[in-house]
Amino acid sequence: MPKELLVKVCGMREQQNILQLLELPIQYIGHIFYEKSPRFATDIPNLPIISSIKKTGVFVNSDQQYILSKVKELSLDAIQLHGSESPEMVVQLKEKTGLEIIKAFGVGENFDWGELKPYLENVDYFLFDSKSTAFGGTGQTFDWEKLREYPYDKPYFLSGGLSLDNLNEAIGFMDDRIIGLDLNSKFEIEPGLKDIEKLKLALKIIRNEQISSK
Repeated sequence: MPKELLVKVCGMREQQNILQLLELPIQYIGHIFYEKSPRFATDIPNLPIISSIKKTGVFVNSDQQYILSKVKELSLDAIQLHGSESPEMVVQLKEKTGLEIIKAFGVGENFDWGELKPYLENVDYFLFDSKSTAFGGTGQTFDWEKLREYPYDKPYFLSGGLSLDNLNEAIGFMDDRIIGLDLNSKFEIEPGLKDIEKLKLALKIIRNEQISSK
């Protein structure tokens, strides 16, 4: 486990809520551009640039031109692909944008880790979430022991049902390849609206746990 985990807060879309979030010591803010998501970001406000926080666009099987248009419109710092995007598409996006790319996979009991191999050279990180028949987050955790079978060195974000109740367990999961935690539905008042006080508690837990483990 790295000494300092990155923290990504996803599903943001409300202006005042985003401004509150930008005051917290996080590294990534995620906006979801998937119409079927209850957190679909229809209109992201023009906000001050915070150089330390990477503005991340989350896409699900989107047309490449749509992704490129959002990159330009919102000056995105990172792209998260949460659908069944091909390795070729990852290569093209990397070449055209030069941005950090996170590729998400839903991990179930019979997940084939070999699916990741074609992406290894061109993604910066993977993100492992709970497997679902629908794309996007489920708010449910998956069996983290399955990660013991992960055969590659590529760092990854842990996602899927992270909450105040299981953060200590997530932080204590001994895998140096975990680069960060993805916080979303368990820290919401309603879809797309984060509970800032809960997030402050989460960040305190993450920092304290890491300090005590040094």
